[in-house]
Amino acid sequence: MKVSDFIADFFVRKGIETVFELSGGMITHILDSLNQTTDIKIVTMHHEQGAAFAAEGFARIKGIPGVALATSGPGATNLLTGIGSCYFDSVPAIFVTGQVNTYEQKGNRPIRQLGFQETDIVSMASPITKAVFSVNSAWEVEEIFEQAYEIAMKGRPGPVLIDVPMNVQREQIDLCWVQKITEKDKAVDQRGISNLAEAIKISKSPLILAGRGIKASNSQALFHKFIDLVNIPVITSLLGLDTISYDDPLRVGFIGSYGNRWANMAFGECDLLIVLGARLDIRQTGADTKFIENRKIFHIDCEQEEINNRVKGCEAIVCDLKDFFRAFGDYFASTKFEAKSVWRNRILNLKAQWPDTAELSTTGINPNTFIHLVSRASKSAKAFLADVGSHQMWASQSLELQIGQHFLTSGGMGAMGFSLPAAIGASFALNNEPVVVLVGDGCMQINIQELQTVVRNDLNIKIIVFNNQSLGMITQFQDSYFDSRYQSTYWGYSAPNFEKVADAYGLLARTISNDNEVADALSWLWNSENKNKAALLQVMIEPHTNTYPKIAFGKPITEMEPFSKPIEMEGT
Repeated sequence: MKVSDFIADFFVRKGIETVFELSGGMITHILDSLNQTTDIKIVTMHHEQGAAFAAEGFARIKGIPGVALATSGPGATNLLTGIGSCYFDSVPAIFVTGQVNTYEQKGNRPIRQLGFQETDIVSMASPITKAVFSVNSAWEVEEIFEQAYEIAMKGRPGPVLIDVPMNVQREQIDLCWVQKITEKDKAVDQRGISNLAEAIKISKSPLILAGRGIKASNSQALFHKFIDLVNIPVITSLLGLDTISYDDPLRVGFIGSYGNRWANMAFGECDLLIVLGARLDIRQTGADTKFIENRKIFHIDCEQEEINNRVKGCEAIVCDLKDFFRAFGDYFASTKFEAKSVWRNRILNLKAQWPDTAELSTTGINPNTFIHLVSRASKSAKAFLADVGSHQMWASQSLELQIGQHFLTSGGMGAMGFSLPAAIGASFALNNEPVVVLVGDGCMQINIQELQTVVRNDLNIKIIVFNNQSLGMITQFQDSYFDSRYQSTYWGYSAPNFEKVADAYGLLARTISNDNEVADALSWLWNSENKNKAALLQVMIEPHTNTYPKIAFGKPITEMEPFSKPIEMEGT
């Protein structure tokens, strides 16, 4: 069997239905084998970074590795941002790069390069992958691919990279069909679970922090059973936003540097915090970790190293979340946990006092109000994808996600340009069910070429561009610390007219600038004529619309700018 045919067949056997790539000389054998020997959908992107993000979007919906391919040299290096995004956000992915023929590689010679486009992508990708493999001979291929798949999925998921020289791709191999080794589930610490149950019973104001680990471990249904059992309100991290429905009575809100003010205040007031698959990083807790440590914390995570890292004094339960939920349910299925009604009423009062739509003072369209309206108009959407910047925080503060709707964004890497290509991957994973992209004008221009991929594949992606003619989150920072000197961030009216750009690509498009245009525009986006078509809506935002609330510098998570009065105190 030809090696490239084996690679194609391997993906079929693993249930991979779609791969993303940008063609180049060193992957032509693999692409030809995929085309000639399988029914796998080969999605050609217009930049390798776009292919990497598309693979990530696909994987985050499907829960199996996304696959992206790129040629040697610049093709491979263009994957790196997407690889890092998968690594930091716990997304399983397999990146296959072509490499120059083995006899054209410089090896240990003291020279920079021997073969054309020869680049040591293995060394470059090593710090941001779970594993990297450099294939040196055909007989290694079968074992390497099996091992790579297993590593990508095992424990905390993440990306792997396999670099395959072109001459190896065209060699013939005899297969031995490597057998997968099935590991037994590890026992969960019963003492830790018993301690947690006891802490829940005596707590007056408990909270659960739901993180990306719930989705990464494919534990969504088990998580719902857990919160129904323990009756504890839920705050979410940025990447845990879609773990609980907006209208779930136990949902509190989004916490962090730009979190919902009421959710941060509840975070500060809780006496018990149960952390499920979140890292307690600085964007979640603020810089004042001593303030966070002033409560009982149980931290459940599959990686020991993530526990008691920044925030100290946590009681660790080290296990896969799926195993934790099952074990807790087995031990305490018949236990009646108190609903803590006084605490839940306190949270409802905080939410009423600090509505997200009242945080901003702006002319024109209020982004938070608009996000609520988008949510209500987009009930048929299966996923929302936010890029990075002010609009990402507005979305996280105000999206009304329902059961079955996904929320994807670039968390740890914080990569501008993520949302459009990731939406392409999500769209293929969802069999072209509707997907909504929320993106700023700065981010939109980073991978704008993928509009052609949307059109060519007739994908049902609704793209909403928040155009404030600037990099708004950075201009806000420059207002605070650089006397409003907007170096490299404010381009006034020189930003492109995205409606005209979309029209050039053949997309439906329109622009709105005022509140009185919103209802009609959202109706247009989802009407019977357009509901199954790609479309772009440009939303003009006043350039100095800030992102609030925001944790005040050097302050605990409960103290947020602007320092204003709650609704009930206004006018006093």
